[in-house]
Amino acid sequence: MPMNRVHRRICSSEDWARQVREQKLPWSLRDVDLGAKLLEIGPGYGATTRVLVDMAPDVTAVEVDEHSALDLQREFAGKATVLHGDGSRMSLPDNDFSSVVCFTMLHHVPTRAMQDGIFAEAFRVLEPGGVFAGSDSRLSFRFRLLHIGDTMNVVDPEELPERLRRAGFSDVEVTLRDGAFKFRAAKPVASAG
Repeated sequence: MPMNRVHRRICSSEDWARQVREQKLPWSLRDVDLGAKLLEIGPGYGATTRVLVDMAPDVTAVEVDEHSALDLQREFAGKATVLHGDGSRMSLPDNDFSSVVCFTMLHHVPTRAMQDGIFAEAFRVLEPGGVFAGSDSRLSFRFRLLHIGDTMNVVDPEELPERLRRAGFSDVEVTLRDGAFKFRAAKPVASAG
């Protein structure tokens, strides 16, 4: 997880967890049917996972940072399956999840190709009719300052619909708000393979 010390402190704080619980996830997932089997890519310190385990009966999370994955495995034992792995190259079965989500993590993915790999993997592991949803931050001066020394590869929300369509998704929606955007896309029902 390529984050500087200040950024790590913020993302692991109770204040961030409260914002996630009370504001960020309710906005990001408004009118999104997660179904029974949810996959979260990039849970980081677990603020989003703490909310998601109460929203779907079967939650799996894939975290690229080994130390964070181990911490999350201990915290969510019996509540969620946490795997250490790269969201752009997952060893999960095809067509297996009713939903895939990722929150405030795409800008930490080092390359555009790896981000596109995450989109392709989300599509692959979703069952036909499943939903891919999430949110991320938009570029600003304050955002740049927070990310000094971090990996920062901001997704352009105007380009995101076409990138998701190239991965195979349909019914793509992107909504802007202040310094953030949310997205939702579906795997077509005809996509069984």
